[in-house]
Amino acid sequence: MCGIFGLIAKPDPSFEITQLHTLVKTLFTLSEFRRKDSAGLVLVDDAQIQVFKRPQRARHMLRSAQYKAFIEAYERRNHHTTQPVVVMGHARMVTNGQKEFHSNNQPVIKDGLVCIHNGIIVNDQALWLQHPTLIRQYEVDTEVLLALIREHLRQGKSVTEALIQSMRLTRGANSVALLLDDRDGLVLATTNGSLYFAAANDQSKLLFASEEYILRQALLAQTSGVFQNAPVQQIQPCTGYVVRFDDLVPQPFSLGANQIPFAEVLPLRSARRIEDVIQTDTRFALSQTPEKSLTPRYEANDDVVTRVNAAVTELRRCTRCILPETFPFIEFDEHGVCNYCRTYKPIPFKGVDALRALVAPHRKANGRPEVLVPFSGGRDSSYGIHYIKNVLGLMPVAYTYDWGMVTDLARRNISRMCGQLGIEHILISADIKTKRENVRKNVLAWLRQPTLGTIPLFMAGDKQFFYYSNLLRKQMNIGITLYSMNPLERTDFKVGFCGINEVGRKQEKHYALALQDRLKMMSYYGWQFVTNPAYINRSLVDSFSAFLSYYMIQKDYHILYDYLRWDEPTVNATLLNEYDWETSPDTPSTWRIGDGTAAFYNYIYYTAAGFSENDTLRSNQIREGMLDRATAFELAHRDNQPRYESMRWYAETIGFDFTAAIRTINAMPKRYPFS
Repeated sequence: MCGIFGLIAKPDPSFEITQLHTLVKTLFTLSEFRRKDSAGLVLVDDAQIQVFKRPQRARHMLRSAQYKAFIEAYERRNHHTTQPVVVMGHARMVTNGQKEFHSNNQPVIKDGLVCIHNGIIVNDQALWLQHPTLIRQYEVDTEVLLALIREHLRQGKSVTEALIQSMRLTRGANSVALLLDDRDGLVLATTNGSLYFAAANDQSKLLFASEEYILRQALLAQTSGVFQNAPVQQIQPCTGYVVRFDDLVPQPFSLGANQIPFAEVLPLRSARRIEDVIQTDTRFALSQTPEKSLTPRYEANDDVVTRVNAAVTELRRCTRCILPETFPFIEFDEHGVCNYCRTYKPIPFKGVDALRALVAPHRKANGRPEVLVPFSGGRDSSYGIHYIKNVLGLMPVAYTYDWGMVTDLARRNISRMCGQLGIEHILISADIKTKRENVRKNVLAWLRQPTLGTIPLFMAGDKQFFYYSNLLRKQMNIGITLYSMNPLERTDFKVGFCGINEVGRKQEKHYALALQDRLKMMSYYGWQFVTNPAYINRSLVDSFSAFLSYYMIQKDYHILYDYLRWDEPTVNATLLNEYDWETSPDTPSTWRIGDGTAAFYNYIYYTAAGFSENDTLRSNQIREGMLDRATAFELAHRDNQPRYESMRWYAETIGFDFTAAIRTINAMPKRYPFS
């Protein structure tokens, strides 16, 4: 989830200490493109270890006078040093632990250990409970790993053995760089392969980073020539390397459960313990009020929900599927069958043989990535990446675009899957603060003049994932992208509320509109902006960019479920039984629980129109022979009940009055009789 990097340089005339600032800036700039919440740096010399970190994006930290003074002081102190130059940096995507607390930001310091960590330890809470003698001080999940390592060190184990034993207890996709307890080296280790290094030809320097592209770009920026033609090596899943500062020769070890090689290579030396760590700028340890507890119910709304349920139950529905009379452009024939059912064409699944033929030209014998798999953390993409790795036998790279509404639950499930499957994961993060502010502006504008057609503006910020998918595939030189979009999840009613009739139209791609319909949509939104000027705010550029990314740019990808028949029981059973996949406490459904916006907008659709995405999914399942009508109606009714916990999280995360918003939604004109 985060970007980590580092440099070790022997004292050498070819390395000018003044190059350090330029190199660190390059690495931070490349890493920040992926993660933007906070940044931190470790500088090591023979005198001390210094840590500088800020709860802000790296570019802002690098411009600060305090940072410049920090790194210039290090350069002066080590201008004629005979000791190695050691730097570790971190660009953070916040998962566990608020960034306003100084101790939660990376690098993390605990019991004299210094570590930078990329990933999520999904079982950190359980580990604290299982080891009650360990003392917890912070919120960040990295802390439990350091506490476990220190406990093993107290038992007389070597640093490498302590790390191995500790990482075996963790779950999730995790990569770490740990400064050795004697300050004579680093340990680099990963459970999923998200860590790379390159050693200079003369063994005078070593660079590492959490992505190959970032490392290669940093190497290209080097002018000394010592890295010329130096191979970039991936640290394979469940392996690691010890790098001693005196020779910079990486010594491999395994995190596997069968043996602990190299345990005796690093006996614990007590001559120089890391007890002189200096944390600068501690004024950034801001005090914060505890997070508000999320209430599972909203009793003041129970009467409205009861009346909505009663009214929706009375709606006329298709006698074949469960779509109601309030659905855009719906018509019923003399048998009560809707035009959506009459024009529906069963999905022509291409079959697994065709899928294997599709990916065959992209298989590689050298262990390099073979397929890019966009990964939201939802159930369909989670099962998709399982199938691609375990059934097709491909080596995927998972990619996530985090625009601020990917929930912590989704992030944990991403980490679970990638860690267990040993899959490299690349997260590209938007400017989360700006994205959430844009969503807030659009939600507030919508609440001034609620219309069903403009609800997709809440999600405008996520559509750039197509753009970044294309970019990442090019950067990594991967030949094919496999999405896991479920064809049964088409929600054409959303454009229907804009006056666009998609009945009977079959698009080749999951996300597509005919040219005339794109023009009609632009006209619809243009009129909405004229009649509700609150939409004309700084989010407009982002919304337009999302439109272009969603409908205009080339989408050179393939969809797994065009070949493989999607089967809900198989998907759920696989994820829950094989991966301990996490579900949401406010719904029995496994669908849409990783999307922070879904609970809110589906409440609007259900309350104002009498149906939601749940009805369209279940209706398509009926048409495909996967569900009978009675079961589909029961499931849709169950899943259409308000998810108050998720809705309140959404309101508090982007910043609007939850109670006032519910009142506005409830007061909207209904598309059905309501009293």
